[in-house]
Amino acid sequence: MNKFVISALLAMAVSLPAAAQGPRAPGVFVAEATVKSFPLAVEALGNASANEAIEIHPEITARLTSISFEEGQFVDAGARLVELENVEPLAELASARARLVDSESQYRRSAELFRTNAVAESQLQQLEAQREADRAAVAAAEARVEDTVITAPFSGRLGLRRVSVGSLVTPSTVITTLDDTSSIKLDFDVPEIFLSRIEEGLSVLARSAAWPDRQFEGIVTAVDSRVDPVSRTVMVRSKIPNEQGRLRAGMFLTVTLLKEDIEALMVPEQALVPERSTQTVLVVGADNIVEQRLVKTGRRQPGEVEILAGLEPGERVIVEGTQMARDGQPVTLLNAAETAR
Repeated sequence: MNKFVISALLAMAVSLPAAAQGPRAPGVFVAEATVKSFPLAVEALGNASANEAIEIHPEITARLTSISFEEGQFVDAGARLVELENVEPLAELASARARLVDSESQYRRSAELFRTNAVAESQLQQLEAQREADRAAVAAAEARVEDTVITAPFSGRLGLRRVSVGSLVTPSTVITTLDDTSSIKLDFDVPEIFLSRIEEGLSVLARSAAWPDRQFEGIVTAVDSRVDPVSRTVMVRSKIPNEQGRLRAGMFLTVTLLKEDIEALMVPEQALVPERSTQTVLVVGADNIVEQRLVKTGRRQPGEVEILAGLEPGERVIVEGTQMARDGQPVTLLNAAETAR
């Protein structure tokens, strides 16, 4: 209905002489709360990270003797990357194995003598404990030898080399980096109001300034368990296939989160009546009596707002004349014929 006609009708309802009006209730215009299709489309900014990413460090302090990779090379899990000086670890392993041979021999001889009561049980137990200690020493020495060869823990692409042959490296030395970018993790924040709509498997579309004509598709894989108390947002993680390697860790992307099959209960935006920090609507019942109702609002689109709680489909809310309507008082519907259709 034309805005000027609405204003004129409201003015007539107020300006009629008291004798003509009598006990007439104030005139209002109402609209029904209706369920409509309201697809979710949230835009955000996200940071890309590799599916797996580590810095390669040695476990021991030793001199670097060989490098078996090229910068930027793709390697499979278990591929040999570098070797460290192993003379001392090999010597320790040989010594530990010799002690183990001796302790096992002593234990076997004592076990035979124990069966003839020639050796006390306590002495046999001591020899057994020494044998187990020597076995543990051999295992530790073997681990130190293994630490002289550094391999790739997973398949991925290596970064720049940070060391040279002959360098003395320590556990804090970065040899290179390894990134699995076959798929990219994309983290972005969305307002908490969308939390009930976000679930694993939702479609994600991402764009990068580096590839302006390219759109990258992925899905939501996880939603953080906490809401940021300052920004009132929740972090969402998605995964985007990256077989062609166009996306890199650290890139900045524009993200659109999509969910098409969403229906929402909608009312005209002008039906909302602010009450301090809350929102209410004036509901007109079957007997034309007004009820002020607290509602919880959700998303908005031009001219309409989503109602999450406090209202049922088909209920009538006042959209014009809210200033004259009062909770518990009757009103006259000026567009009764329209709402009846």
